[in-house]
Amino acid sequence: MEINLSADLHTYFPQLSEKQKEQFAALDGLYRYWNEQINVISRKDIDSLYEKHVLHSLGIAKFIRFKAGTQILDVGTGGGFPGIPLAILFPDVSFHLVDSIGKKIKVVREVASALGLQNVEADHIRAEKLDEKYDFVVSRAVTRLVDFYPWVQHKFKETAVNAIPNGILYLKGGDLQDELKESKLKAELYPISTYFPKPFFETKYIVYIPC
Repeated sequence: MEINLSADLHTYFPQLSEKQKEQFAALDGLYRYWNEQINVISRKDIDSLYEKHVLHSLGIAKFIRFKAGTQILDVGTGGGFPGIPLAILFPDVSFHLVDSIGKKIKVVREVASALGLQNVEADHIRAEKLDEKYDFVVSRAVTRLVDFYPWVQHKFKETAVNAIPNGILYLKGGDLQDELKESKLKAELYPISTYFPKPFFETKYIVYIPC
């Protein structure tokens, strides 16, 4: 059976297994269905799901290849981004997706179940209420870094098992210089256009904050 998968995913992630191809291909139908029930993606963006949501999320996977057993917290996951695409790509990594809006977590759970993702846990909870420790926190432009950092600053394991120190991997766009100065954090910016040379990513960055 031919799998209808985004050409971008074929191009940038040529080593996908057949199972991963099937899971990524299923995202379009799943999100179209659930978006009709519970609006988790802008309706004008649903036709650009793979570029604006899936591929954007996977920019993190171009920056770091998580080792098996890594534990990741996705804060303010919304409909499951960046957590769901990353969980497909890294089946041996554990992902905890949280959001303060319960109906969004319902979508995340349904999508994860439909895809058979055994490495995803989703909870309706605010990040600052969590007691667990993680290797990395990922998120996608939930709020300004000066507000975001206090939610997660004590959520990191002390020992790093990956190629870079544990920390925050934050997806955000635009001119970030003022925001970074405001936060007073030692952040590193990595342009996603380095990995995906497409117009949409020209002003998109991975903000890495070692913790």
